[in-house]
Parts: sequence; C-alpha cells; structure tokens
Amino acid sequence: MIKLLHPTYIPNIATFAVIAQSDICWEACDNFQKQTFRNRSYICTDRGKLMLNIPIRHVGKNQGRQKYCDVRVENDYNWQRQHWRTLQTAYRTSPFFEFYEDDIAPLYTKEHEFLLDYNLKTIEVVCDCLQIEVPIKKTKVFDPDPNNVMDARYLVNSKNKTELAQPKYVQVFGNRHGFIANVSILDLLFNEGTNALSYLKNLNTDFINA
Repeated sequence: MIKLLHPTYIPNIATFAVIAQSDICWEACDNFQKQTFRNRSYICTDRGKLMLNIPIRHVGKNQGRQKYCDVRVENDYNWQRQHWRTLQTAYRTSPFFEFYEDDIAPLYTKEHEFLLDYNLKTIEVVCDCLQIEVPIKKTKVFDPDPNNVMDARYLVNSKNKTELAQPKYVQVFGNRHGFIANVSILDLLFNEGTNALSYLKNLNTDFINA
C-alpha cells in the first residue's frame, strides 16, 4: 500500500526506512506547522544530539496560516554555510564522509526559495546516494482522512517519539554519548556507506501501524 509522508529536511532514519521499503506519495497540500521536521533535522556531534534548523520567512498574523508549499526559506541569514560547517565538523572523520561529500555539498551552496522544494531536493540527493528511485507522487488536495493509502504523516511531528527497533551501528562520537537513535539519514550514510540501504530495508517499520 502507498505510504503518505511529509517531505522533511534530510529525513530521519525511520522516515527513510519507509521510503526505502514502500511506494511513497508526498503530502504537498497541508498547512505549515512549527516545531516539526519540515525545517529541522538532528545529527550526532561531539556535543551529542544537535538540531539543524532552517529559518523561514514568517507572514503576518492577518494572512492566516501558510500552506507548506508557500513557505519561503529565510536566505538573508547564511544558514546553509553554518549547516555544512556543522556537518563537516561532525562527520569528517566518519568512514564514508569523503565518499559522499561531493554529492551532499551542493545542497548547501545553491539557494532555494521554497522550503518544500528544498526538502524534496535533499531527499532526491540522498536517494541518489542510496541508489534507489526518487518518489515523485504528490497530493493534489489536502485530505485529513485519506483512503487507499497508509497515513504516515504523523512522522513529521518532532515531539512524537517513534518506537523504532533500530540496531546499533558505529557512530563517530558513540564512545562519548552512546548510540543515538533515529537521527538524520546522513548519520547512517556517512557511517555505514554502501551498507546503509540494506540496513534501511531490514528495519521493522511496524511503527506505522502503531
């Protein structure tokens, strides 16, 4: 069955396991909500778990809620350079950082006007690294109770803890902080490289049914 997902910023491992194992349709017609993975992602650093946050342009209250597809990235602040420097510092000693560096780096040099477009681009780049097909289906209208698809849109909520049975792999700073689960797919990619896809395909995604 098709899984309905929100496109998020370099998605976490649970979300990418669903992408790797399923036929995906992207929710493209919903309202933007704060404090979600739409504009944030978590990585592992020497300080532990760290959030990368994309700044967005806020509209006045009189304009009401924004559609996700209409949300613009705030590019007056050079957040891309900051995110890339943080990723370099966190993962430059990982086994596969140099292998994927040239693929990931352009995400932090070219500006994008709309958040949704940028998030889809990050997913496209990671899919290419994993050598899997990039999902291209999108919703045309917002349906709060869709039929004939499995609704996994709740995965966008950063406050919900996904019950993911995730086998441990070696992380750069694991000896300091222990294993940190369900962070950005980049953590898995930089640490596991060509093993990342089989890792994703073997993860149990029954949490969608919970």
